[in-house]
Amino acid sequence: MRPIRTACLGTAAALTAFLACAPVATAATNTESPAPQARDRVITVIGHLAQQTFFPVNPGGAPAQGDRTVFRSVLFDQDGNQVGETGGTCTTTRVENGGAEDCNVTYTLHGDQLTAQGFVFGFLNPGPPPSFDNAITGGTGNFDRARGTIHADTIAPGTRRFTIDLDR
Repeated sequence: MRPIRTACLGTAAALTAFLACAPVATAATNTESPAPQARDRVITVIGHLAQQTFFPVNPGGAPAQGDRTVFRSVLFDQDGNQVGETGGTCTTTRVENGGAEDCNVTYTLHGDQLTAQGFVFGFLNPGPPPSFDNAITGGTGNFDRARGTIHADTIAPGTRRFTIDLDR
């Protein structure tokens, strides 16, 4: 059985998928920081993987098209204040050439939501989970009708930096 690595915090895992294998304990839970507004062009948050479950098509076998990962991460601002969470699913669409996952992810920031979708490529390759970009497909509240991209980088095991670039 392959190691579980999703990029979704992402999108693939988005957000993928998108995260690393080892869960990381979260420290800060202060939600007193101001809510980001959709008019802010770039929002950066740090996601710590809190829960991840893998549903293989071939339990105990090789990775296969249709394998699914469900995940949840806790989001923090740059000052360590908890600002939300993310959750989603990634489905393996290809196992050749490092693999590909299609991810659907929702980010909740101060009660408002952003949705994102996209591929994470190379998640089966050895090493840390790959970076990825997903499209923002919509949102609620301050993020109503949001568009843009979310870029994810693995910065430590179980930890990703998400850069949310809003077009409006």
